[in-house]
Amino acid sequence: QVRPVESGGGSVQAGGSLRLSCATSGYSYESAYMAWFRQAPGKEREGVAAIDTNNDEYTYYADSVKGRFTISQDSAKNTVFLQMNNLKPEDTGMYYCAADKEYSADWSRPQSYKNWGRGTQVTVSS
Repeated sequence: QVRPVESGGGSVQAGGSLRLSCATSGYSYESAYMAWFRQAPGKEREGVAAIDTNNDEYTYYADSVKGRFTISQDSAKNTVFLQMNNLKPEDTGMYYCAADKEYSADWSRPQSYKNWGRGTQVTVSS
């Protein structure tokens, strides 16, 4: 079992930027997808972005973040990043990193991932 560890959350004003990191260092672990999810109070957890760690040319994004967020990886450090630009108040929520060894037909379903971090809070004020 691998527990990803998130960092980089914080509070910013609308239009600002944050960079989240998700590390799985210390483990001999090969994942298929690593993904970022977010959950706002009273709402379901939703997929934000995912990356194929075996071929990082393949990245996937929710429509709501396309053009503003970028997912990338440092494979040598087993770390995935989420660069978030032009943040909006509706981006506020707890951001979770998820990983799984197997590919899924739908990267955006929480059920597709067995390994989850504890989350990092992102708050965007207007």
